[in-house]
Amino acid sequence: MEEVCSQTLEYAHSEFKRQNYKRAEDLYTKFISSCAQFRECEASKLASAYNNRGQIKYLRVDFDEAVEDFTSAIQTDCRFEIPFYNRGLIRYRLGFFNEAKSDFQQALKLNPDFEDAKDSLQQTLLDQQHKTERGY
Repeated sequence: MEEVCSQTLEYAHSEFKRQNYKRAEDLYTKFISSCAQFRECEASKLASAYNNRGQIKYLRVDFDEAVEDFTSAIQTDCRFEIPFYNRGLIRYRLGFFNEAKSDFQQALKLNPDFEDAKDSLQQTLLDQQHKTERGY
């Protein structure tokens, strides 16, 4: 069963890279469901599936569901910095600067060389300051 799950995940990654997002999302969902049912999945693989499915939902502007997937990825593998960054991007876009700041800081704690997280944290701090100065 583990081999079938691994093949499903690899196929999902392949479809994701080809930008066949609907097919990739279905395959990630199948992989995640199989992991839940058989409990034989590596945490890093399951976290990757949640993260990538979250990215697909983000591209669809389905932010609530994307945040759920990024949070599931974090809960599955708390050492995986990418879902912290991705969740932070959504929180930033929604104006939740404190939460975004926390996510970007955690991503940087896990990977201090994560340039996009550094840039996003800096922008969040600037925008948060501007919001405060304007009295919002």
